[in-house]
Amino acid sequence: MLINYKMPELALKIAKKLKIVSLVFFIGLVFIALYNNRIIFMDYILYVFWIVLAHNLLAFTTGYGIGKLFKLPVDSIRSITIETGIQNSGLGLLLIFTFFDGLGGMALLAAFWGIWHIVSGLILATFWNRKSVAKETIA
Repeated sequence: MLINYKMPELALKIAKKLKIVSLVFFIGLVFIALYNNRIIFMDYILYVFWIVLAHNLLAFTTGYGIGKLFKLPVDSIRSITIETGIQNSGLGLLLIFTFFDGLGGMALLAAFWGIWHIVSGLILATFWNRKSVAKETIA
C-alpha cells in the first residue's frame, strides 16, 4: 500500500508478478499439506468434500445476500461475495503447521478448502467477467 501510495507506476508493474508469486506460494502450501497427509486425504475425501462445498456455497450466498440487502453497487457486491466465499486458506495452513504441527485432519481440511476456493473463485470470476459491471448496472 505504501508503494502504491508513493509510486503508483511501480506498484502497477510489480502487482502482476506478485499475483503469480502469491498464487504459486499458496499452491505449494496446499500440495505440501496434501502430500504429507495423502493417506488421510484418501480415507476422508468424500466427507471433507461435502463439508467444504457446503461451507463455500454458504459463504458465497451470505456475501452476495448482504451486498444485495444493503443495496450496494454491483462491483461492491461482487467484491464482498468473492471475499466472503474465498476464505484465507493459506493462513489456515500456516497456522496449522506452526501451532498444531500439521495435524492430519486439520491440514487435510484446510488444504482441500484451499484447492476448492481456487476452483470456485476462478469459476465465479470467469462467469462475472463475461458480464461487465457497466452492462449489469444499466440492465
